[in-house]
Amino acid sequence: MTETQEVKFSDAAMAEIQRYISHYPEGRQKSALLPVLHIAQAEFGGWVSPEVMDKVAEILQIQPIEVYEVATFYTMFNLKPVGKHVLEVCRTGPCCLRGADEMIEMLKQKLNIEEGETTADGMFTLKPVECLASCGTGPMLQVREVYYENLDSEQRVDEFLQMMRSKEHEIPTWAK
Repeated sequence: MTETQEVKFSDAAMAEIQRYISHYPEGRQKSALLPVLHIAQAEFGGWVSPEVMDKVAEILQIQPIEVYEVATFYTMFNLKPVGKHVLEVCRTGPCCLRGADEMIEMLKQKLNIEEGETTADGMFTLKPVECLASCGTGPMLQVREVYYENLDSEQRVDEFLQMMRSKEHEIPTWAK
Protein backbone atom coordinates (compact mmCIF):
# COMPACT_ATOMS: atom_id res chain seq x y z
CA MET A 1 0.00 0.00 0.00
CA THR A 2 1.49 3.32 -1.01
CA GLU A 3 1.06 6.50 0.96
CA THR A 4 -1.04 8.03 -1.82
CA GLN A 5 -3.55 5.19 -1.84
CA GLU A 6 -6.62 5.61 0.29
CA VAL A 7 -7.42 2.63 2.48
CA LYS A 8 -10.81 1.35 1.41
CA PHE A 9 -12.48 -1.81 2.63
CA SER A 10 -14.57 -3.86 0.23
CA ASP A 11 -18.34 -3.65 0.61
CA ALA A 12 -18.40 -7.20 2.02
CA ALA A 13 -15.73 -6.38 4.61
CA MET A 14 -17.53 -3.18 5.63
CA ALA A 15 -20.78 -5.11 6.03
CA GLU A 16 -18.99 -7.58 8.31
CA ILE A 17 -17.39 -4.75 10.28
CA GLN A 18 -20.76 -3.07 10.73
CA ARG A 19 -22.24 -6.39 11.87
CA TYR A 20 -19.60 -6.63 14.63
CA ILE A 21 -20.04 -2.99 15.64
CA SER A 22 -23.81 -3.53 15.91
CA HIS A 23 -23.24 -6.03 18.73
CA TYR A 24 -22.22 -3.20 21.07
CA PRO A 25 -24.09 -0.17 22.45
CA GLU A 26 -23.51 3.28 20.97
CA GLY A 27 -20.20 4.65 22.18
CA ARG A 28 -18.81 1.17 22.85
CA GLN A 29 -17.78 0.30 19.29
CA LYS A 30 -14.17 -0.06 20.46
CA SER A 31 -15.27 -3.46 21.76
CA ALA A 32 -15.30 -4.64 18.14
CA LEU A 33 -11.59 -3.83 17.70
CA LEU A 34 -10.21 -7.40 17.67
CA PRO A 35 -12.60 -8.80 15.06
CA VAL A 36 -12.26 -5.63 12.96
CA LEU A 37 -8.46 -5.98 13.01
CA HIS A 38 -8.85 -9.60 11.86
CA ILE A 39 -11.05 -8.44 8.98
CA ALA A 40 -8.55 -5.71 8.11
CA GLN A 41 -5.65 -8.14 8.11
CA ALA A 42 -7.53 -10.54 5.82
CA GLU A 43 -8.61 -7.69 3.56
CA PHE A 44 -5.18 -6.15 3.10
CA GLY A 45 -2.84 -9.04 2.33
CA GLY A 46 -2.30 -10.63 5.72
CA TRP A 47 -0.95 -7.62 7.59
CA VAL A 48 -2.04 -4.27 9.02
CA SER A 49 -0.10 -1.19 7.98
CA PRO A 50 -0.24 2.07 9.95
CA GLU A 51 -2.62 3.41 7.26
CA VAL A 52 -4.94 0.43 7.74
CA MET A 53 -4.80 0.86 11.52
CA ASP A 54 -5.68 4.54 11.08
CA LYS A 55 -8.68 3.55 8.96
CA VAL A 56 -9.80 1.07 11.63
CA ALA A 57 -9.56 3.85 14.23
CA GLU A 58 -11.63 6.13 12.00
CA ILE A 59 -14.31 3.48 11.51
CA LEU A 60 -14.50 2.70 15.23
CA GLN A 61 -14.30 6.40 16.17
CA ILE A 62 -11.33 5.90 18.46
CA GLN A 63 -7.79 7.27 18.58
CA PRO A 64 -5.22 5.59 16.30
CA ILE A 65 -2.99 4.85 19.32
CA GLU A 66 -5.77 2.65 20.72
CA VAL A 67 -5.56 0.48 17.59
CA TYR A 68 -1.74 0.47 17.58
CA GLU A 69 -1.66 -0.67 21.22
CA VAL A 70 -3.79 -3.71 20.44
CA ALA A 71 -2.21 -4.59 17.08
CA THR A 72 1.31 -4.46 18.52
CA PHE A 73 0.41 -6.44 21.65
CA TYR A 74 -1.09 -9.55 20.04
CA THR A 75 1.14 -11.78 17.92
CA MET A 76 -1.85 -12.73 15.76
CA PHE A 77 -1.55 -9.39 13.97
CA ASN A 78 1.23 -8.90 11.44
CA LEU A 79 2.73 -5.43 11.24
CA LYS A 80 4.67 -5.98 8.03
CA PRO A 81 4.04 -7.97 4.84
CA VAL A 82 4.11 -11.73 5.34
CA GLY A 83 4.29 -14.83 3.19
CA LYS A 84 1.38 -16.89 1.95
CA HIS A 85 1.84 -19.21 4.93
CA VAL A 86 2.76 -17.69 8.29
CA LEU A 87 4.35 -20.46 10.35
CA GLU A 88 3.49 -19.47 13.92
CA VAL A 89 5.85 -21.66 15.92
CA CYS A 90 5.19 -22.30 19.60
CA ARG A 91 8.40 -21.67 21.50
CA THR A 92 7.33 -21.97 25.11
CA GLY A 93 8.66 -24.48 27.65
CA PRO A 94 6.64 -27.61 26.92
CA CYS A 95 7.19 -27.41 23.16
CA CYS A 96 10.90 -26.68 23.68
CA LEU A 97 11.18 -29.75 25.91
CA ARG A 98 9.68 -31.76 23.04
CA GLY A 99 12.03 -30.31 20.39
CA ALA A 100 10.70 -26.91 19.29
CA ASP A 101 14.18 -25.35 19.22
CA GLU A 102 15.40 -28.11 16.90
CA MET A 103 12.30 -27.75 14.70
CA ILE A 104 12.84 -23.98 14.46
CA GLU A 105 16.47 -24.53 13.44
CA MET A 106 15.36 -27.05 10.77
CA LEU A 107 12.81 -24.58 9.40
CA LYS A 108 15.37 -21.76 9.34
CA GLN A 109 17.83 -23.96 7.46
CA LYS A 110 15.33 -25.46 5.03
CA LEU A 111 13.67 -22.13 4.26
CA ASN A 112 16.89 -20.09 4.37
CA ILE A 113 15.35 -17.44 6.62
CA GLU A 114 15.60 -16.26 10.20
CA GLU A 115 12.75 -15.78 12.65
CA GLY A 116 10.50 -12.94 11.50
CA GLU A 117 11.65 -13.20 7.87
CA THR A 118 9.82 -14.27 4.71
CA THR A 119 11.22 -16.60 2.06
CA ALA A 120 12.35 -15.03 -1.21
CA ASP A 121 9.43 -16.65 -3.05
CA GLY A 122 6.92 -15.11 -0.62
CA MET A 123 5.64 -18.53 0.43
CA PHE A 124 6.61 -18.71 4.13
CA THR A 125 7.12 -16.37 7.08
CA LEU A 126 8.63 -17.83 10.25
CA LYS A 127 7.05 -16.27 13.32
CA PRO A 128 7.74 -17.43 16.88
CA VAL A 129 4.76 -17.08 19.20
CA GLU A 130 3.82 -17.82 22.76
CA CYS A 131 1.90 -20.89 23.87
CA LEU A 132 -0.63 -22.27 21.40
CA ALA A 133 -2.11 -24.62 24.05
CA SER A 134 -1.05 -27.89 22.46
CA CYS A 135 1.60 -28.83 24.99
CA GLY A 136 1.16 -32.58 24.73
CA THR A 137 1.64 -32.70 20.96
CA GLY A 138 4.61 -30.42 20.49
CA PRO A 139 6.67 -29.38 18.85
CA MET A 140 3.97 -27.73 16.84
CA LEU A 141 3.05 -24.72 14.79
CA GLN A 142 -0.06 -23.05 13.50
CA VAL A 143 -0.87 -21.81 10.00
CA ARG A 144 -3.99 -19.65 10.09
CA GLU A 145 -6.39 -21.62 12.30
CA VAL A 146 -4.87 -25.06 11.67
CA TYR A 147 -2.49 -26.77 14.09
CA TYR A 148 0.35 -28.96 12.79
CA GLU A 149 1.56 -31.06 15.68
CA ASN A 150 4.22 -33.67 16.43
CA LEU A 151 6.78 -32.03 14.13
CA ASP A 152 9.50 -33.88 15.99
CA SER A 153 11.64 -35.19 13.14
CA GLU A 154 13.27 -33.89 10.00
CA GLN A 155 11.06 -36.23 7.95
CA ARG A 156 7.90 -34.73 9.44
CA VAL A 157 9.14 -31.17 8.90
CA ASP A 158 9.95 -32.05 5.28
CA GLU A 159 6.48 -33.61 4.80
CA PHE A 160 4.87 -30.53 6.34
CA LEU A 161 6.77 -28.12 4.05
CA GLN A 162 6.03 -30.25 0.98
CA MET A 163 2.34 -30.31 1.88
CA MET A 164 2.26 -26.53 2.38
CA ARG A 165 3.94 -25.99 -0.99
CA SER A 166 1.35 -28.18 -2.72
CA LYS A 167 -2.19 -27.13 -3.48
CA GLU A 168 -3.64 -29.77 -1.16
CA HIS A 169 -3.40 -29.14 2.53
CA GLU A 170 -4.42 -32.49 3.91
CA ILE A 171 -3.13 -32.81 7.43
CA PRO A 172 -1.05 -35.98 7.91
CA THR A 173 -2.43 -38.30 10.60
CA TRP A 174 0.65 -37.80 12.79
CA ALA A 175 0.07 -34.03 12.78
CA LYS A 176 -3.47 -34.22 14.14
